Amino acid sequence: MNFVKRLISYLRKADQKKVRKPVSIKSIYSIADSQFMAEAIQLAGRGLYTATPNPCVGCVLVKNEKIVGRGWHVRAGDAHAEVNAIADAGDEAKGATAYISLEPCSFTGKTGACTNALQTAGIVRVVSAMEDPNPKVSGQGNALLRAAGLDVSNGLMAEQAAVLNRGFIKRMQKQLPFVSCKMAMSLDGRSAMASGESQWITAPPARQQVQQLRASSCAIVTGVGTVIHDDPSLNVREQNLGAPVERQPALVIVDSQLKTPLSAKVVSAEMLATRDVYIACVNTAPADRVQSLEARGVKVITFSEDGEDLSAVNLHALLSYLASHEMNHVMIEAGPTLAGQFVQQHLVDELKLFVAPKLMGGNAMPAFSMPFENMSEVMDLTITDTMAVGPDWLLTCHINNSDKNSD
Repeated sequence: MNFVKRLISYLRKADQKKVRKPVSIKSIYSIADSQFMAEAIQLAGRGLYTATPNPCVGCVLVKNEKIVGRGWHVRAGDAHAEVNAIADAGDEAKGATAYISLEPCSFTGKTGACTNALQTAGIVRVVSAMEDPNPKVSGQGNALLRAAGLDVSNGLMAEQAAVLNRGFIKRMQKQLPFVSCKMAMSLDGRSAMASGESQWITAPPARQQVQQLRASSCAIVTGVGTVIHDDPSLNVREQNLGAPVERQPALVIVDSQLKTPLSAKVVSAEMLATRDVYIACVNTAPADRVQSLEARGVKVITFSEDGEDLSAVNLHALLSYLASHEMNHVMIEAGPTLAGQFVQQHLVDELKLFVAPKLMGGNAMPAFSMPFENMSEVMDLTITDTMAVGPDWLLTCHINNSDKNSD
């Protein structure tokens, strides 16, 4: 959330210097409005590990230019950000302005409609960062509040607010999760030695960062090769995260013929007691293996149809399945073959590349196994962020034309 902190600092300094943007028809917000919305977005970030499958939402209530109430959505089924902010403000909520990182909901689900709560509390003005992409809302919350006589505006810091909910937005709009692919590699682009040895390419600070990425994901996708060779846990660990672990992401193993060993950590009773584990296979997988795994509590799902390659799982169908099960953000932690397949099929929205200052040599395995032969086949990337993580570097990259197969 460093970008929010930097923005708040800038706005406060600008206000002290009486700096103002040039007035235009579109300049309907003050610097104070932006400050309060920045804080609402920062509050929304507190739900990053726990709010799924709901979006992360934050709210601040302001009266006489002072914040009187703060709230954020913690987890599905609990009170929404607006309700928590109203409870925090108490009687001071009457006559206040609500700054909310997402349009208030207008329907009753596990909780009541936030539009009703805002009206009952006596809120007079509502500023939301962005419209809710959920078709159940999609502008209706703002319309209901306007009809009730409240001063309603939308769009302040929409881009910053959307970053927190990229997965929710994509699932609502395209029925697919937002897909990140994490890879640790050497400076010469290698992810493991020829023997498969890869512990450890990066230093502890990078591995701690990976824990944060896992905690903010709904599911981790890996391949059976990784399970057999490394026997990993691929879970979130409190001692590495530096915070209590309230939710473990689901684990999805791509294993066309169900070769996952019953002795693997990922299908142990201990692991299955804390998270959902799915194994994606094809319809020619051995029936006895299906029975053995399902007896453990593993959810075995089949992804192949007549006419398809029966040796491989349909990865697009797998992502559609995960979205239909309310998974907003999926992170791929796999070897070069499966990671390369996701990338080549244009199913990855963002690469998270941890690059260590090491050279592993030409015999080591590549980060992505993609059998390109001509320059016309190469994939262009846009580096959107770089960050030092201990002695290593984290490159965040967008794959150009990565949305080719998103529809």
